[in-house]
Amino acid sequence: MLHSCISHHLTINLPKTNHFKKRRSFGVFCASSAVDDAAVCIPAAPIFLPEGPWKQIPGGVTAAKGFNAAGMYAGLRVTQKPDLALVTCDVQATSAGSFTTNLVAAAPKSKTARAVLINAGQANAATGDAGYEDVLDSVSALAKALQIKPEEILVESTGVIGRRIKKDALLNSLPHIVDLLSPSTKGADLAAIAITTTDLVSKSVAIESEVGGKTIRVGGMAKGSGMIHPNMATMLGVVTTDADITSDTWRSMVQVAVNRSFNQITVDGDTSTNDTVIALASGLSGASKISSLNSAEAKQLQACVDTVMQGLAKSIAWDGEGATCLIEVTVTGASCEADAAKIARSVASSSLTKAAVYGRDPNWGRIACAAGYAGVQFHPNDLRISLGDTLLMDRGQPLQFDRELASNYLRRAGDVHGTVVIQISVGDGPGAGQAWGCDLSYDYVKINAEYTT
Repeated sequence: MLHSCISHHLTINLPKTNHFKKRRSFGVFCASSAVDDAAVCIPAAPIFLPEGPWKQIPGGVTAAKGFNAAGMYAGLRVTQKPDLALVTCDVQATSAGSFTTNLVAAAPKSKTARAVLINAGQANAATGDAGYEDVLDSVSALAKALQIKPEEILVESTGVIGRRIKKDALLNSLPHIVDLLSPSTKGADLAAIAITTTDLVSKSVAIESEVGGKTIRVGGMAKGSGMIHPNMATMLGVVTTDADITSDTWRSMVQVAVNRSFNQITVDGDTSTNDTVIALASGLSGASKISSLNSAEAKQLQACVDTVMQGLAKSIAWDGEGATCLIEVTVTGASCEADAAKIARSVASSSLTKAAVYGRDPNWGRIACAAGYAGVQFHPNDLRISLGDTLLMDRGQPLQFDRELASNYLRRAGDVHGTVVIQISVGDGPGAGQAWGCDLSYDYVKINAEYTT
């Protein structure tokens, strides 16, 4: 049976659960089933955007001109939470993508798209020829419903590895989700909810900025909470823009943005079988076509795409399974951006560092160790480490510092699910980079010990 969804917005204080240790106020999007009128609520993630020549706007993947989205409950998972999402473009969109490097890749992996269909509940990875045939059948049916070519459709799946898509339920739901397509914020919000699995928050953001004197918009949605580790990609995501850009330039731009965002987050060191980011550009903003990465317009658009992807990536790290805080690692003084990013990623990925943050232990030795084994050459005497406003090491020498003050800094961040800032300098070079992770708690083990049981 098909379920229609009625939505509304409200703010609630979430009760205590095993995952949320503190009561916090969130904007919540609720989808209620018309069949049983049971509301399914999920908070919207906080979005951490850097300051710049843009403003945050509502709309997510539908903020840019030409895009529509929908999300619905299709019976693909047990809980009556939206589990099927669809994003489409009114015109032939310039497309780019970045895909998992896990050798046990899921069947939906592809590289061209005009529409993106996403299911939650079954990963359809390691499902052999049958899983691949499920994708072909799904794409064929959706192509007929949308009246487009099958090769213009991408399918993303998320859920339990080794389980095929519940194809009959999905196929039966396709006509309904096509009818639900809308350029509204509601459509974008429901789509962002539908792609979540163990996520406790949905991730959706959009910005508006000037590129070449014209207003353009970039939006996106993503999911991820566990199996998050840099190796692009690191989750599922869809990014949309109404900028006009050539295919080669767009693909290069998207890869740069992915390397600065989704490839720089980690939760647990596990690279998923289904990692995918799809980026579509409709070209409907009215701005001039961008054909070179070296143009001023390309640099403006690159900054916007970076901002959206980083906002989504940080929300994923913030929502890490069992996490109590976001960890932001900034590295400066490296010989190049890639080296700085590699050191930052190493520190953010360190299980010992993450455990120390959870234990509110300002153990700078673990930070220094992770920087040292990153595989980047720097002189130990150039190492400088700060935790928040507390300088722990300078010129390679440990400093006397107020341990209680530093520990309280970590504790306060954990109490409000805030951000722990680690700053590292390794020299006087021009390279700078960032990475994001989260602390490692007891709840992470509990969540993943019982994932399928």
